[in-house]
Amino acid sequence: MGFLGILGTPLGYVMKWIYDMIPNYGWAIIIFTIVVRLASFPLQLYQQKTTARMSVYQPMMMEIQKKYANNRVKQNEEMVKLQQEYGFNPTAGCLPMMLNFFVIFGVIEVVYRPVQHVLMISTTAIENALAILGMSSANYTAQSNLMLTIKGMTEADALAKFGSAFTAEQIAQIQNFQMDFLGIDLCAMPTLSLANWNLLIFPILSVVTMCMVNVITMKMSGQQLNASMKMMPWLMSLMFVWFCFKVPVAFSLYYTISNILMFFTSLLAKKVFDPEKEKQKYAEQLKAKRLEKKKKTQVLVTDEKGNQVVKELNQAELNKLRLEKARALDAEKYKDERTTPLVKEEEPHA
Repeated sequence: MGFLGILGTPLGYVMKWIYDMIPNYGWAIIIFTIVVRLASFPLQLYQQKTTARMSVYQPMMMEIQKKYANNRVKQNEEMVKLQQEYGFNPTAGCLPMMLNFFVIFGVIEVVYRPVQHVLMISTTAIENALAILGMSSANYTAQSNLMLTIKGMTEADALAKFGSAFTAEQIAQIQNFQMDFLGIDLCAMPTLSLANWNLLIFPILSVVTMCMVNVITMKMSGQQLNASMKMMPWLMSLMFVWFCFKVPVAFSLYYTISNILMFFTSLLAKKVFDPEKEKQKYAEQLKAKRLEKKKKTQVLVTDEKGNQVVKELNQAELNKLRLEKARALDAEKYKDERTTPLVKEEEPHA
């Protein structure tokens, strides 16, 4: 089982469960999409809070990148130091995005192989049936074509042709599979043909809704993005739009509904956690941390002459002093090990 198969298997069980309650492939996909969006809404809130927080630290990160543009090692060191001092993780907002990708690729696997993942017919039986048609199971559209072939035959003809692969019950299960949604065959491939113009409805809607969601989410993020960061969501979305024209129409339906729900959940997320208010809150926290770092503390230290004097040090100076003292103690503790040779020289024989 490949990577897509691993992702598609659990989603297939969910899709089958929904389809058993509402025996229509289109409505099953819509309800599945709603369930996924509701389940991922807490992660969307978390990502929005993380994005607002990152927008506060972004000027500091850009300053480091500019200052150490020619020294990548020093730049990485300062970035790590910044993260440790202020307690933030620049990759924290990637989790919702990664989970969304996993779901999308899982859905692609389900719509590629509905006979396997929705009808739960064994892969061995499917491979035997595809062999009768002279098709390989590696072909992503093979199961959709197999389903269309069997649905276009009478039950007797289908049983006569595929009886060695499927049982009569399985053939009836395939023939009764409701993949028509609003007059559109969800297992068909979209083509640039006027004869099948209705197959382009959902791929076109996926493009329109994708653009709508990207514009809205970028405006609500509160971040000042450079050109490459602004292009990233568009490039990733265009990749999935390309999928819409390379896989059965069922994926376009999922992607369109997902984008529409993403639009409404983004508006709801803004009501719950307004990015500008979150940004202001984190900016105040950052200001308080900076004032704390600048705050002077009286410390008893030993000067170069061995005299103990009282000095006022801020947090950064205090950390530096502690590091120097730790290094001095370490050097004193291990000085004998450094001066003792690892190998004892042998005396020459007389």
